[in-house]
Amino acid sequence: MVELFQKIRILIADWWQDFTLQTRLMAAATLVVSLIMSSLTFWAVNTIQLDARLNDTRFGRDLGLLLASNTAPLVESQKLDELALFSRRFMESTSSIRYMLYANPDGYIFFGIPYADTAVQNSLTLSRRMQLPDNYVKSVDLPMVRQHLTPAGEVTDVFVPLKAKGNYLGVLALGINPNPTVVASSHLTRDVTIAVFVCIWVMVILGAVFNALTITQPIKELLTGVKNIAAGNFKQRIDLSRGGDELGELIQSFNYMAERLERYEEQNIEELTAEKAKLERLVSTIADGAILIDANMEVVLANTAASRIFGWDTQLPPEGDVLQHLPKEVRVQMTQPLYQAAKGDSSESQEFRIALTEPISRTIRVLLNSVLDQSGETVKGIALTIQDITREVALNAAKSQFISNISHELRTPLFNIKSFIETLYEYGDDLSDRERQEFLETANHETDRLTRLVNDVLDLSRLESNRGYQFNALDIHQPIEQTLRTYKLNAKDKEIELIQEIEDGLPSVLGNYDLMLQVFGNLVGNGLKFSSPGGCVAIRAYRAPSTVDHPDFAGTVRIEIADTGIGIAPEDQDAIFDRFHRVENRVHTLEGTGLGLSIVKNIISKHNSRMYLVSEVGIGTTFWFDLAVYEPPVAKAESLLEPDTNRDLENDKEDAISPVAVQSTPQEST
Repeated sequence: MVELFQKIRILIADWWQDFTLQTRLMAAATLVVSLIMSSLTFWAVNTIQLDARLNDTRFGRDLGLLLASNTAPLVESQKLDELALFSRRFMESTSSIRYMLYANPDGYIFFGIPYADTAVQNSLTLSRRMQLPDNYVKSVDLPMVRQHLTPAGEVTDVFVPLKAKGNYLGVLALGINPNPTVVASSHLTRDVTIAVFVCIWVMVILGAVFNALTITQPIKELLTGVKNIAAGNFKQRIDLSRGGDELGELIQSFNYMAERLERYEEQNIEELTAEKAKLERLVSTIADGAILIDANMEVVLANTAASRIFGWDTQLPPEGDVLQHLPKEVRVQMTQPLYQAAKGDSSESQEFRIALTEPISRTIRVLLNSVLDQSGETVKGIALTIQDITREVALNAAKSQFISNISHELRTPLFNIKSFIETLYEYGDDLSDRERQEFLETANHETDRLTRLVNDVLDLSRLESNRGYQFNALDIHQPIEQTLRTYKLNAKDKEIELIQEIEDGLPSVLGNYDLMLQVFGNLVGNGLKFSSPGGCVAIRAYRAPSTVDHPDFAGTVRIEIADTGIGIAPEDQDAIFDRFHRVENRVHTLEGTGLGLSIVKNIISKHNSRMYLVSEVGIGTTFWFDLAVYEPPVAKAESLLEPDTNRDLENDKEDAISPVAVQSTPQEST
């Protein structure tokens, strides 16, 4: 039973919680008003009942005094028959008297109506005694009145002393019925009040239930729907069926709004997804590394370049704090700036240059930018741009070295020219003809040296400016023989042999005579510069052999320039064609700017080919490249129908056939 009451209490409490505050206040106000009205009604009923009792009391007292004054002489004279006859007539003449009892001074009843008369009294052997109230006083002439409730209803008891000539003869007890009209009116008023009270609360309960079913529940559903919409759940719908009232229209409007928002969200998601995919694709394809970090220092996006620089998995960005996954050198320099940027203490762009040692030695530039919201106050994330500037640093160092070298190289001939000219100007008359001739030859030699330096710089600048050159059919014999004639005397002076090995019947190649002459001049000049007396410099030209892996070599002519010089160390071979790089600085000091091989590389690149080399320190070096066989315009048009004959020399670097494998090197031939 206790559990049942507990469940009912919980059920009522839940039901009450479902009501809105306005409904609760309305119910409380109704309760207060109904209680006040009921209280006023009951007070009015009680007032009426009190007035009725007071009237009954007065009526009973007056009636008792009247009856006692008429019956006291009969009791004194013991005329009981006349007493009975008078009392009966008196009782029948009024409907207000319920009973009438006469008792002697000792309280024994000697006559009563309606349950006894003289005949009955005389026939009884058992006497009855009247139970008088405790506060009844015999000596008082006024009657005593009391009211009590009996099974037959409320009765007003009137006890009137019977006295004659000052003698106490007994007591007359009357039972007076209340006024039926007043009783009926009070009862009616009470019943109406109770009925009104019950009706009010029935209406309140019915109104609350109606409100809960028709108004409160839909409003609660609407409130839940609005919260879900605010939380981003645009699939929320309200399925309550309503008519054409205002609440039904509100529900329909809400569902329509949710449907529009859902479609709008889907459209926005599609557009944002497409834009995000485009952005991620763009970020992933840029050469610089890009990393996006949220305010919790976790990686949101990292492109392939950044993952490659830091050695991360290119498919998934690292989880957790980004600082845990950065190299030690980066972590040391960027921990404090990253946390400051995440807190919003620094919103300006910052740049860091960091040297990495693992897994390979390189230098990177890191640009740090804070990503702010639309208001520009809250930090939403941090964007890092990572640039591998190893080559830039190396080029800057080489450029600085070049400037230092070129300054020295330019200053030396200028100083010599100025010194000899000043000597001739001031002491020309004192010098012999031979001395003056030597001074002029030296000045002329230094002028030629200065001219070569300037020409090298101008040639490289011209080649890198994407200037257009005319390429025609070129007989490779001509530039080779021209170069050998140019360097014949120089080679003889240095006791170095020049060798020419050109295959018979070579076809013309597609090239530029002046540019090829410059290539041969640079390569033969370097060979003579770095070869010792007794060595040799060889130029070979032959058809490139075709292999199973490279059948396209059959359409090219291979040219080799080999020397028996000091050779090039493996660590220098990758950078030998870079600008401003001078290998001789590592072994000895010779004249030069470090631009010759860079010029050669650019010229061969203009011919859609590449430079290769085979070298061994102390033995010699062989440079080689391939030139395409010249095809007349008609033959070239026909060759377009056979795309398989085209080749991409850029992809042949790794698999290119070493000239040592197809023909003896200069070291072996000499």
